[in-house]
Amino acid sequence: MPVSTTSQPASQPDVLTLLDDLIRKAKGAGADAADAVLFDSASLSLSQRFGKTEKLERSESGDLGLRVFIGKRQAIVSSTDRSAKALDELVERAVAMARVVPEDPFCGLADPEQIYTTLPDLDVCDPSEPSAELLIERARIAEEAALAVEGVTNSEGADAGWSRSTIAIAASNGFTGSYGVSRQSLSASVLAGTGTGMERDYDYDSKVYGSDLRDPASIGREAGERAIRRLNPRRVKSCKVPVVFDPRVSRGLLGHLTGSISGPSIARGTSFLKDKMGQRIFAAGITIVDDPHVKRGLRSRPFDAEGVATTRRNLIEDGHLTTWLLDLRSARQLGLSTTGHAARGTSGPPGPAPANVYMVPGAKSREELLAEIPNGFYVTELMGTGVNGVTGDYSRGAAGYWIENGQIAYPVTELTIAGNLKEMFLNLEPASDLELRFGMDAPTIRIDGLTIAGL
Repeated sequence: MPVSTTSQPASQPDVLTLLDDLIRKAKGAGADAADAVLFDSASLSLSQRFGKTEKLERSESGDLGLRVFIGKRQAIVSSTDRSAKALDELVERAVAMARVVPEDPFCGLADPEQIYTTLPDLDVCDPSEPSAELLIERARIAEEAALAVEGVTNSEGADAGWSRSTIAIAASNGFTGSYGVSRQSLSASVLAGTGTGMERDYDYDSKVYGSDLRDPASIGREAGERAIRRLNPRRVKSCKVPVVFDPRVSRGLLGHLTGSISGPSIARGTSFLKDKMGQRIFAAGITIVDDPHVKRGLRSRPFDAEGVATTRRNLIEDGHLTTWLLDLRSARQLGLSTTGHAARGTSGPPGPAPANVYMVPGAKSREELLAEIPNGFYVTELMGTGVNGVTGDYSRGAAGYWIENGQIAYPVTELTIAGNLKEMFLNLEPASDLELRFGMDAPTIRIDGLTIAGL
């Protein structure tokens, strides 16, 4: 039961045939079941600084992986060589490994009734490929706009890129499917000030279609203006105040949520939310959505890496946790059904991963959230990885701006934000300024009662 997208590279039928042949060989060699995944990719990337090209690279790659099952034993082997001899050896190695590895009672393919057969129109592959000259022009405009901002004194350069990939999956349960995805991106990074007082900042954008990218001049100008605003930062004393997360960093909170509701973490008992299903973990009215069917979405996908249907879900509904993120294996461990979140590469088994995740915006504007704060911290940059997924303890280095009497007052740096995600989730309030830009998005978020470690 093959499925395919409407806009495919001409080679996709060939790769599906290749995978089907590989699975037939695996079963002929003694495998009870098998699946295979293939990635073909091409990319073009450019870096320039002060108008001079420092890097212009084009790359093409292809990789495939075969997973075979003998009873409840599985083995995975990958290769970049698609010659008949190499594929025969691939099958031989995979089957030999599967005979000797320990049993995994939860491994296995999807049941035939779980296989997805109807493909949504996601429009996630731009058929046009930009020229090197176009990437150079985008980067030039962005960097020149950044350098034109008064007070910008140096440049770390501008980068532009394009990529397109074909993803193909086939399995002995009857599933075959393939689709193409594309990305175009542009960024600029500059420095302001002089000597030891220099500050750096950046701006960037990434889209499926090049025509949807923000204007290069606006990206460069924003990078320059952000760097200027960071000049002459101050230190502040340790305190407990409201913290406001800029959208550039607030989406990271969604990453902590999705990591903590991932099926393997729940099955192992290593998540601070392991016993919170159906309970309120956010304030009333908070909704967080996972939608794999966003048109031109950066993380949209028609089916998951096990051939199972993908569907829009509210991960958080009116503050309540409604679901785990599950692939087949973690679902079986928990006695549940897969949620269609499996993702995989060529050399490892599937594991759950979110699609397009966003927090539904609140009623107040960013300015209204700030207006209610006599003293607080507006965060624009986070550093370090001090988040404990088992306990929810949160500690991150941060920089941004101090809030006084409801207004951004001056830049601050060398601070640490500390709290616990359980309390942070319950106390957060979203603003109304959500923009769907990066596949994981949140509006400006205010959280009261966090500890700021400073002087």
